[in-house]
Amino acid sequence: MQWPSITSKVKKDPVLEAKVDQILRDLSLEEKIGQMIQPEIRHLTPQDVKDFHIGSVLNGGGSVPNGNRYSKAADWLAIADAYYQASMDDSDGFMAIPLMWGTDAVHGVGNIVGATLFPHNIALGATRNPELIKQIGDITATEIAVTGLDWDFSPTVAVARDDRWGRTYESYSEHPELVREYAERMVVGLQGLAAEDGFLSSYKVIATAKHFLGDGGTHNGIDRGDCLADEETLYRVHAAGYYSAIEAGVQSVMASFNSWHGEHMHGHQYLLTQVLKEQMGFDGFVVGDWNGHGFVAGATVLNCPQAINAGLDIFMVPDPEWKQLYYNTLEQARTGVIPMARIDDAVRRILRVKLRANLWRKGLPSGRPLAGRDELLGAPEHRAVARQAVRESLVLLKNKNNLLPLSPRARVLVAGDGANDISKQTGGWSVNWQGTGNTMADFPGATTLWMGIEAAVSSAGGKAELSVDGSYDRKPDVAIVIFGEDPYAEMQGDIQHQVLKAGDIRDLELLKRFKSQGIPVVALFITGRPMWVNRELNNSDAFMVIWQPGTEGAGVADVIFRRANEDIYHPVSGQLSFSWPKRPDQGPLNWGDNDYDPLFPYGFGLRYGEADALEDNLPEDGISLEETSHILELFNRRPLADYRVLLEGKNNDRVFLNDNQAQVTTLSVYCVDRNVQEDARRAVWNGQGEGLVALSSPNRQILSDYYQTSSSLLADIKVDCAPEGRVWVRIGCGPSCYSQVDITEHLHGMTGQGWKTLVVDLSCYPAAGTDFGLKRSPEELFALILEPFALVANGKLDLTFSHVRIEKSRAQGASVRLV
Repeated sequence: MQWPSITSKVKKDPVLEAKVDQILRDLSLEEKIGQMIQPEIRHLTPQDVKDFHIGSVLNGGGSVPNGNRYSKAADWLAIADAYYQASMDDSDGFMAIPLMWGTDAVHGVGNIVGATLFPHNIALGATRNPELIKQIGDITATEIAVTGLDWDFSPTVAVARDDRWGRTYESYSEHPELVREYAERMVVGLQGLAAEDGFLSSYKVIATAKHFLGDGGTHNGIDRGDCLADEETLYRVHAAGYYSAIEAGVQSVMASFNSWHGEHMHGHQYLLTQVLKEQMGFDGFVVGDWNGHGFVAGATVLNCPQAINAGLDIFMVPDPEWKQLYYNTLEQARTGVIPMARIDDAVRRILRVKLRANLWRKGLPSGRPLAGRDELLGAPEHRAVARQAVRESLVLLKNKNNLLPLSPRARVLVAGDGANDISKQTGGWSVNWQGTGNTMADFPGATTLWMGIEAAVSSAGGKAELSVDGSYDRKPDVAIVIFGEDPYAEMQGDIQHQVLKAGDIRDLELLKRFKSQGIPVVALFITGRPMWVNRELNNSDAFMVIWQPGTEGAGVADVIFRRANEDIYHPVSGQLSFSWPKRPDQGPLNWGDNDYDPLFPYGFGLRYGEADALEDNLPEDGISLEETSHILELFNRRPLADYRVLLEGKNNDRVFLNDNQAQVTTLSVYCVDRNVQEDARRAVWNGQGEGLVALSSPNRQILSDYYQTSSSLLADIKVDCAPEGRVWVRIGCGPSCYSQVDITEHLHGMTGQGWKTLVVDLSCYPAAGTDFGLKRSPEELFALILEPFALVANGKLDLTFSHVRIEKSRAQGASVRLV
């Protein structure tokens, strides 16, 4: 079919094009290939930049200078300067071409402690305020520029059509027109107005429209899955944001992880070249996603001519062995596997963008106007815009008897696990990729939801009390319960049904308890997508969706409380940009569907004083869940349920893995890639004493149903360096309460053999001893589990584990084996 030809407001400049031609003529093939390779900062030195003529670099989510999450702007600038100087060093006779650095600032500069973090895109969609989107782009560009970086992998212009997708919150809306409107505003905010003096100035950054194409339309909402939509739907729905982004002059488009009818997008010549570049007229460059080219049929991460031939211009290759990709691509260009015309087209596009961005004239990152100005990170005027975004994004679903807004002079009890949890409040892409395990130390200057409520109430003479579990001494006038989804990002947020914490009813029980005590209840729901919450709605007097509001939690209090004189302080104005499900199995559910039957339609949002017809009798029949499933997943691409990765050294030094890496006295643990980004954990023991890495829960888990003679513990493991001492796989219920099985010889047999599955029948585990001379039987142990999986070694060892689970009916007597 014929796709629209988009006229970019960035016109081709004959002088600039002549300069591109001149540079291209003078480049060697080695230099050209270097421009097409984008390693990650953990695996790139300044000398590498010089030796391999590297054109760009990225930092992944949570990847920071020197591995220090508290790095200041000066630390970022030091590395940026070193890279830039290496790229401009022509002492060896090669040409000086400035390197550009890209980062995922998807709701503010999420990698930098102290930056302003805005509500996620789904919340911004609810504001229906496109000019606010431009302001957010302006601020994000400013805070990126403080660190000397050049390029933002934003905006995400996916039109999410199945809310089970783990990236739904990165989408502005299920409606293509809203996405189209917002995409243009965000690009202008980041890059500046095309054809204006400020376009891509030292105060602006290169923007990226992503992920091309159909990432929001995969079958069953599976991240990196297959989009089965017809081409007309791609054209009408999923490409909407690209039309306005290209018109606004976006200079980069990122290829998607997903496939379209089985063909992976990084290798899709028709869509990348014929549609995007030729028919739509995009003249910037196409960058890959995190090792995404490795998913192309017949390719690997380090050998993929198919992607370049399809239209990819820059390999994003965070793999430590990226140099092999460089050499392979160089050889493929020499032998004609990749035509020289395709190499020249890719490099021409890269040079064009670098010239448009004035990277030669901008000079050293540390010498640019905003460089190192730490006071701009989280500046008061930036936080004020973020707080406005929070206020305008709130969507009121229920307001029985006009309970909201509340009087700030009341006695207010604030409960729920989201009340004072900055990690839950900010969500994914916040200091680290998944957004988990953060504390207020990671968000200086931020306000939690509780802090905002407490300030609003105390300043008006009321009384606010924080009680996460809902207990109190004196009965409150009103209870505010704050709950919802825990942080996640990308595929690690995929769900099968839109049920909040299936099987966990602690939040619901809180609501019911207050209702039974005659206390009016306000539910504040933290979420990255619409969820089936009929039970919670029935047990609330008022129910407000607050999304993932970011660092400025006080914006919620601005809306839910009146002024002290009882006038409305700020109105509630948010409108759903996604349809809200009536049933947990209703997805996909989108405006315009033939069988459209939501509980709350696209655009819904009550106003204060508006009549609320919702009763307390919504159907509560949800997905029927078995008491326990056949398989208990403990780690599948990430720790599941309440589990976190714990490290413990020989001196009882204990830390949790909250970033890409952590270490104690005797071992280090790293997030690494097996099949997808950071879906495995590498553990390295240094031989200086016993060390432990475990999946650990803060609360005891009752897993009695899984202790059967037929059950087994399974873990996918790859051993790169054989153990020099003994190794055990342990199940524990406390520091001195555990049972373990020796697996040393099995690990020796696995060394260098790639991925194997270790199976330990649970009947192999002996009774667990304690400090009190007591013994716990395995049955008793499984009623008190804190660590259902731990690896303990007392000598050097280097292994990686990924998929960890307990399976029923897997045992073969009482054995330990490899499969």
